[in-house]
Amino acid sequence: MAGKRGKQTVRDMILSLGVIVAIAAGIWILVPHDDSKDPVARVDYRVELATAQRAAAYPVAAPEGLPKTWKATSVRYRAQDGDSWHLGYLDPHEKYVAVEQSTKDPAEFIENVTQEARSSGAATRINGRDWQPYKGDRYDALVLREGRSTTVVTGSAGLAQLKAFAEALRTPGPAAASASADPSPRSA
Repeated sequence: MAGKRGKQTVRDMILSLGVIVAIAAGIWILVPHDDSKDPVARVDYRVELATAQRAAAYPVAAPEGLPKTWKATSVRYRAQDGDSWHLGYLDPHEKYVAVEQSTKDPAEFIENVTQEARSSGAATRINGRDWQPYKGDRYDALVLREGRSTTVVTGSAGLAQLKAFAEALRTPGPAAASASADPSPRSA
């Protein structure tokens, strides 16, 4: 009698497991799935930009006039970390591009945000300023050192996209420090 009871217990466990799997499959089927939806969300960085522009010891830069195909994906400002400003984007080809600014030691800061890229070639003139190109295994970059701050446009996008992003960077004028920026991309 003990052998028959043991077989019933195993059979009951298998039946219970089958019922649980069937219920889970039914729930999964009933929950709507949109695989076409982009998994990377667009962020609105106006509040962080306004905060950084008021607090930082340098003119904080953000792009203006980029087409809607560029998508802001990350933003942060850390006053206690060398007035560090970060604004990350995906370009139209889903490549990463970011502007990084800080008053930290330039050599250490550049090495960190460019993933150890190295200076390569002659400076490139963008909007009247000389940007130094950097080449790396993971990221390329354009670096601008002015006063006590360093601005780096870096990412996995090609040099042409990095230049386009750097060309779109704007800093507030003296009267614009209290006005909020418009981070919404323009249509191309």
